[in-house]
Amino acid sequence: MNVEIQPALLRERFYPRSRQTVRPAREFAAETLHAWGVTCRHDDVLLCVSELATNALLHGVPPGRGYRLRMLRYEGAVRVEVHDSGAGRPQIADHDPGAEGGRGLLLVAAVADRWGTGARVPGKVVWCEFAVGAGAPGGGL
Repeated sequence: MNVEIQPALLRERFYPRSRQTVRPAREFAAETLHAWGVTCRHDDVLLCVSELATNALLHGVPPGRGYRLRMLRYEGAVRVEVHDSGAGRPQIADHDPGAEGGRGLLLVAAVADRWGTGARVPGKVVWCEFAVGAGAPGGGL
């Protein structure tokens, strides 16, 4: 059986440890989706980029370091990865409903089709994936 393998498209950018980088990260993600012609799931992807970048800044980026936002486009999906050099593995925890924060991963889990974590040296990668294409929620690419 002959199977044609389509290489993934990849774009990435490094951001220093600063809360002011969340907006540029989201803008980079929007530009990337536009460049790839992906119009469905746009808001979902940008929400998750914001949440993962914020979580990296709050919990995963030691002083003097930064985080990397990597986006991959492959057949039928877009993958968002946030790489940081901090220790620990993020988890969805029980949270006080009246608290102002702590819902980032809960939102990612609710909006993305899949999400997870992986090890890197040093630190970790937190990722989420979105189906895009004719069969995806919202249709289109």
